[in-house]
Amino acid sequence: MAGVLPTTSTVPFPRRPLEASGAWERVRSWYESGLGWPTAPGVPVRLRTGVRFDVIDVPADAGHAALRRQEREFPVALRGERMLLLVAVGGADELPGLLDWLEWGSLTLDLRAVGAGGLVDAPLPPECDPPSSPPWPAGRDASQGAAVWLRPPGTDGEAEASLPTLSALGGAGTAPDLARLVHTLATQCHRLRLSRARR
Repeated sequence: MAGVLPTTSTVPFPRRPLEASGAWERVRSWYESGLGWPTAPGVPVRLRTGVRFDVIDVPADAGHAALRRQEREFPVALRGERMLLLVAVGGADELPGLLDWLEWGSLTLDLRAVGAGGLVDAPLPPECDPPSSPPWPAGRDASQGAAVWLRPPGTDGEAEASLPTLSALGGAGTAPDLARLVHTLATQCHRLRLSRARR
């Protein structure tokens, strides 16, 4: 039978879902091409941690109080009532030991680390308009907890050089000291916990 098309399609499926095109692809490109940060497939765009940075996740109130005490700037995002502080790769693995060393290990603090193998929602790039129909997870939109940059990373390829790290101890580098940051965050998380307990 000449001219009869087969019933099964041999056309390959697209690599990413169609709804990830357009605005979402510009967001993905900003991270992958502009910063060299790997993303996970799908919508919304999610950043892979443990490759170019790790994340310390704290209550936004504690994070704001801690940032007022920081002399050097580094990338920080807000997601609803949470603050995501980007730190050097390995910072998530160091967090439990640092908390013990700083004598915070015995207390339950609302302080989490996301490291190797983790994912965090990608904040919209500063110069990017929100996608017209954002598929935020489970009813979330930009006004209800989507991640936004408080301090965006620079696009000069030096974002990682500004991340808090343990190697900043006693060094003359420009990166903030991770131990000091963790101590300040733990103090602010504990103060927040105590003030909530009094209410």
